[in-house]
Amino acid sequence: MRLLPKIAGLLTLPSLVISSNVLAKFTAVHNVTGYTLERSGELKEFSTLVFKNGKVVRTGDEALLKSYPNAKKIDGENQFLLPGLIDAHGHIIGLGQNLSRLDLRDTQSKRDVGEKLKAFSKNKNGWIVGRGWNQENWPNNQFPTAADLDKYVSDIPVVLTRVDGHAVWANSKAMSLANITSQIKAPMGGEIIRLANNEPSGIFIDKAEDLINNHIPKTNKQAINQALDLAGEHLLSLGITSAHDAGINKDTWEIYKQRAKDKNLPVRIYAMLSASDPQLDFMLKAGTYQEQSDFLSIRSIKVYADGALGSRGAALLSDYADRAQHTGLMLESQASLEDFYTKSFKHGFTANTHAIGDRANKIVLDAYENVFKNTGGRLLRNRIEHAQIVHVDDIPRFKSLNIIPSMQPVHATSDMHMAEVRLDDKRLQGAYAWQAFIKQGSHLAAGSDFPVELANIFHGLYSAMGRMDHQQKPENGWRSEQALTRKQAFKAFTLDAAYSAHQEFKIGSLERGKWADFILVDKDIFKSDIAEVYQTQVLETWIAGEKKYQKD
Repeated sequence: MRLLPKIAGLLTLPSLVISSNVLAKFTAVHNVTGYTLERSGELKEFSTLVFKNGKVVRTGDEALLKSYPNAKKIDGENQFLLPGLIDAHGHIIGLGQNLSRLDLRDTQSKRDVGEKLKAFSKNKNGWIVGRGWNQENWPNNQFPTAADLDKYVSDIPVVLTRVDGHAVWANSKAMSLANITSQIKAPMGGEIIRLANNEPSGIFIDKAEDLINNHIPKTNKQAINQALDLAGEHLLSLGITSAHDAGINKDTWEIYKQRAKDKNLPVRIYAMLSASDPQLDFMLKAGTYQEQSDFLSIRSIKVYADGALGSRGAALLSDYADRAQHTGLMLESQASLEDFYTKSFKHGFTANTHAIGDRANKIVLDAYENVFKNTGGRLLRNRIEHAQIVHVDDIPRFKSLNIIPSMQPVHATSDMHMAEVRLDDKRLQGAYAWQAFIKQGSHLAAGSDFPVELANIFHGLYSAMGRMDHQQKPENGWRSEQALTRKQAFKAFTLDAAYSAHQEFKIGSLERGKWADFILVDKDIFKSDIAEVYQTQVLETWIAGEKKYQKD
């Protein structure tokens, strides 16, 4: 992987003249098979892209070169050119941290986790933090315990976050340092899984995570900057030129703004303020932020309404099929959601709300509707993040209330076996229902939810088109009536993702006047076998007409 550094402009007058002349020159990338969606919805194919000053001038066939005889010409060598991809839901700093922490994504048992932990713990003397375990991939599908970790590491505090971020697994040392005893109670919106003797087991769900996480030493700004750089390198290597960061704290807010001012953000970022941050009011009062070259946009907040399906924290209208008398966890009441929305709208910010279960989605829709009547805000392109399990009667409300479903196609193929156990068939009719949203005219903004899932949009495109795992199972796709066409899937990761950030006139397609954000890849995602789509490799990534990444 080769990342290309940005060359800062010099301050002397002669250098400014030279820089201006360089920028003013047309550049033509030709000998490619290019695709872009236009705002009309048409898919345009081209072989030549011309840009200048970082923005698209024209696309067309090889004859276009004759109109720009003095342009710098770049031979695309018969590769495939696409607009820069947009991930509408991820966690940028979390991704960067994950790249340097204990990664448990591929573990298949408690023993796998233990062996990885033991190896990782060598020469460590502070808190060990990791992420990625998923008990649904283990033989008995049961939550583990602190004792399962103590066998491998008992003298150092260990905190391992579940793959979805909605549960943590702590060893006994960590629980001791956090003063966890049998008398401790879970906060509202959280759950402590207990042993038969009522002692905490080591698993803390949703808001109960804070009982442990608040004792982990705080990440400093240097570490946040390092995580941002690591994440940026990774995203560029995957052809992602813009990412929506779903919940940032004040430190990250300050870093993003400073990096935007210094013009060294690695990718475009649409950042959502975390509603749970104690400094939310301060950040809202500072107002929305839009950097001139569109590398940073801060104009929304992120609210959590419920937990996740894998940890049975998603709030359901009736009991979980595999856990009687349990309907999940609402992390906020409807009244508190309405307070967040009212505050957000009054400061001109959009409200984007995490809701996975059908009860959570219903309550969130009710809250939006009430605030729209009393305060306004309906035209701010508010979003529901995930919208995974929605009662079929509530799906039309997304359209009538102008709520954008911000969904992650890979979740369907990751969750399909578990979802069949957690939910009955009736509820599954409104689960991961992408086609139902698109058919009613909703803009579907697609993302990956990295680092919950891998930050690879080609995996998402494949899941959206086929609703199959990488072994092409099930054969005809899981609940395939909700699968997307190639054009629909592509639109969700480009134009509709841009729309959901108020940026459809800036990025998302290669139309005249928009930023020249594009990638070169090795496969034709519109004509190759669907089974090959997830294997697509990114060869080059360009942002505003500058090459930012080239594959070695």
